[in-house]
Order: sequence, then structure tokens, then C-alpha cells
Amino acid sequence: MTDTLINTVTLSDGAEAGSIVLGPNQYGKAEVRVVKVTRDTDRHEIEDLNVTSQLRGDFAGAHLDGDNAHVVATDTQKNTIFAFARDGVGSPEAFLLRLADHFVGSFDWVTGGRWLAESYAWERIIAHGKPHDHSFVRKGQEIRTAAVVADGEVRHVIAGLKDLTVLKTTQSGFEGYPKDRYTTLQETTDRILATSVATRWRYQPGAEVDYNAVYASVKAILLEAFTEHYSAALQTTLFEMGQAVLEAHPEIAEIRFSMPNKHHFVVDLAPFGLDNPNEVFYASDRSYGLIEATVTREGLAPAPGAWESTGAFC
Repeated sequence: MTDTLINTVTLSDGAEAGSIVLGPNQYGKAEVRVVKVTRDTDRHEIEDLNVTSQLRGDFAGAHLDGDNAHVVATDTQKNTIFAFARDGVGSPEAFLLRLADHFVGSFDWVTGGRWLAESYAWERIIAHGKPHDHSFVRKGQEIRTAAVVADGEVRHVIAGLKDLTVLKTTQSGFEGYPKDRYTTLQETTDRILATSVATRWRYQPGAEVDYNAVYASVKAILLEAFTEHYSAALQTTLFEMGQAVLEAHPEIAEIRFSMPNKHHFVVDLAPFGLDNPNEVFYASDRSYGLIEATVTREGLAPAPGAWESTGAFC
């Protein structure tokens, strides 16, 4: 420690606080863009990831003394990601688990960390009526996300997606809310409901999971649940979507959502001598309602360590 460190702090009431110490910390290489092309046949496959690696452990020397003996260079972490991709990616969750096991197992002072990935989907270009062997176009429905949090021998696996924009043109309303002098919103039983779904779900510890298959199933369930039932509020629909996922997949412990209400307002066409029977809308990009919630299982033990550094919604 340098002798310029201030060891104590005097509070406003004259009391003395404890020594200034280093708190929780992590470091690594963020947003490593890795594209893996498998070309073992004439029909190529493509995997496209954006990977972040961050390590936790005994790094006090680097922060306090400028001692880098325990600092696995961020460039090394980047190169490890590329090297591991050489053997294939598979599911992003499985790829991140491989990285976690490597770093925690290779360096005694690395006790854990977090590894994040966004996965970008591609589909084959149709040429002359057939899917092309080696030409692709980006799919744009959503971005798949994955996270692995390691704490010693414990592994938390969190899957998810974002930017899944959905809309239904009816079977949604909003009424019965409190009103005061500042309330101008009119009640309705027939409105457009639109949102951009961002969700993450945590797998039960130790569960044997086909991550790609479960991801495809969860996405399909979310879309189906969005379409079903009359929606009294976006909150209602959010819970129904989460409930459907947990009922279908016992290997998922909990699921969290962040869903903006993408407002569509009926345009008043009366000044132009026209009616508007809920057919012409103004799509407002801001401001917007933002609904966030966790749907979980009763009696489930909380896992704060899984969520604290993954940007969880709530």
C-alpha cells in the first residue's frame, strides 16, 4: 500500500468511519466479436457471438500496489475465446461454461467470474429456389443472450433474449386505474398492445439441459402466450408469459422480464371529416411505460449471486 492512502474518514457528525478498503471487483475483455465458420463439408455453418469475459478473485495487489502478478491479461482472455471457438461453439451457454471452467481451473487465484454472450442468428439465402451452401442473411427477430456466473465450483447459467418486438391489434385494454387532477389517459377496452421483450431465465443448478432446444421452446412459448387471452394490462400478459414458460420447463428456476409499453395512440381524423374506428394510429417511441418483473416458483431459494452482475431487470 502506498503511504498516500487515506486510512480513515471523518463523518459529518464527527464520528470516524473505518479504513478505506477495496470492495468487490472484476475485470476482463468486453465484447469480443467471434465468428466461427464450420466448413467440414461444402455446406458451411456459421456461429456469430459477442462475448465478454470477466474474472473475480485475488486482484488486490493490482489495485493497491500495482502488482500485476495475478492479472491474467485481458488480451489473453480475448485470445482464449478465439482459441476455444476453434473447436466449435455449440450453444452460447455451453461455450461460456467451457470458458468459466478454464479460467477458474487454470489460475488458483481466480475464484469465479462472469461470462456473457449475445448470439446473432443467420439463415441461408435462397438462391434459385434452394438454400445456399455458404451465403447467409442476418435474421432480425431477436438477439439471443447468455450468461454464466462462476463462484468457486458453483455455476449459474442464465439464458435469455432481447429486442423481440411483438404486437397485437386487439384483445387488449386498460381501465379501472386511479385518476387524479393530472390524469388525461382515457380508459379503453380495445387498443394495440406492443412491446419489445427482454427476458432472462435462470436454470436450476445442476440441470442437464439441451440449451438450444430449450431456447427455441421458450421463445415459441413466449410468442404463443402473448397472443392468448384478453390483456387487461401489460403486467397481466408478462405474468402469463412467464407462467407458461415455468409450467413447461421444470429445469428453469425463474424468469425475469423488462418490457416497454410501445404506445400506439388513435389519431383524431375528425378535423378532416373522417372517422377513425381504431384503424389509424400514431406510434410513439417515447416516453413509454416500462414494466419489469420476476416470475418465480413458490419457495424457491433466492440466488442473488447469479444476478448481481448480469444486468438483471429486478
